[in-house]
Amino acid sequence: MFPLTEENKHVAQMLLSSGTCPRCIFRFCGVDLHAPYKRPSKELLNDLQKFLETEKDELILEVPNPPLKKIRLQEDGTDNLSGNGQEGISATEDESIASDPSNSSVCNVCLGILQEFCEKEFIAKSVFTRMAVLKALNKIKEEDFLTQFPCPPDSPKTVCTVLEMECTHGAVFVAGRYNKYSRNLPQTPWIIDGERKMESSVEELISDHLLAVFKAESFNFSSSGREDVDVRTLGNGRPFAVELLNPHRVRFTSQEVKELQQKINKASDKIQVRDLQLVTREAIGYMKEGEEGKTKTYSALIWTNKAIQKNDIGFLNDLKDLKIDQKTPLRVLHRRPLAVRTRAIHSMETHYLDEHHFRLYLKTQAGTPVTRPSRDGSQGLVTKPIYFQPEASGSQADHKNDSAFFPALDTMPQVFFDGSEDKATQKDQKLELL
Repeated sequence: MFPLTEENKHVAQMLLSSGTCPRCIFRFCGVDLHAPYKRPSKELLNDLQKFLETEKDELILEVPNPPLKKIRLQEDGTDNLSGNGQEGISATEDESIASDPSNSSVCNVCLGILQEFCEKEFIAKSVFTRMAVLKALNKIKEEDFLTQFPCPPDSPKTVCTVLEMECTHGAVFVAGRYNKYSRNLPQTPWIIDGERKMESSVEELISDHLLAVFKAESFNFSSSGREDVDVRTLGNGRPFAVELLNPHRVRFTSQEVKELQQKINKASDKIQVRDLQLVTREAIGYMKEGEEGKTKTYSALIWTNKAIQKNDIGFLNDLKDLKIDQKTPLRVLHRRPLAVRTRAIHSMETHYLDEHHFRLYLKTQAGTPVTRPSRDGSQGLVTKPIYFQPEASGSQADHKNDSAFFPALDTMPQVFFDGSEDKATQKDQKLELL
């Protein structure tokens, strides 16, 4: 039995004409049965087209210039006019366009929700990125490669025609480590619905200087993980890299790199950069490979509503390799798929301060949520809200002054400019006293 009713016909027709896939049409029409969503997309489309068939050969839609009409006009240069001379579009032609795999595109609504039902054609296209091709070439056997691409290659049968020529310089990569000392500074620009929420970011404080010095057109900022806006990054700093696209200046002496690092550090007291250096594209890959394997140490000052004694928190020191399951946090759901990820807390150490405060040090796997599960289980996103709701104290807790430390990542050599390492360490120690 088809899940839609006559009441849904007009809405379904409009959605199909706008390029919405059948599964999302069912969802918008309130279909709560599981079976239709598991059927192949082509079968759903055929059944939907049969459901939308009317006695008239053509149905004039009252939608000005829908997307599928624009596609059709570009292909054949024709147009349909209604009886009063206004522009219209044939529903049957819309359906034929939607049913043609060469003209269809993956419904954006489905991405991140129904990945397992994604069309094979789209999956094949999505893997042909620059990095994916480079990795494939490194893994393929030489004899397998020669079967498809003989060496020397065959003589070309047609003449190549140059349509357009554009000269650009290859990308330049600058890497280093940054420490963040502000609790009101996001890693990347915080813009929601076109409105900036924070005046600056770590990315901008670093990349704006690089962009000006290298005279590049644009940049891509990446780092080994990320921290919350209200979390400091101390210790050796978080490894980062900036890809500068089409730079007009690419050669720098060590003295010029030193001056550039000092310029970044003097421009703001919210961050400090160390070990700034020019690296290769391969080095960026090493940084990403170490992202999941590294460990981080957090320091948090805990306040408890109920008075506690030292023996109330002593059991935390005995917990080792604690596993927690966390769903994707709501704040990043717009850019990451909904999933449950298992993370590990390797060890914890407590320092009792007074009846309402204690210092907690945690050594965790990269990507482990620290501040959220301690309070309320991250609104149900963490299945094991841990360590700050023990039966021994029965108290609620809040975090103050939590900071992240990063052990040395051996893939990035340290570069010292006039004792910059010592100065940064001294600043870390002073901040720990706050």
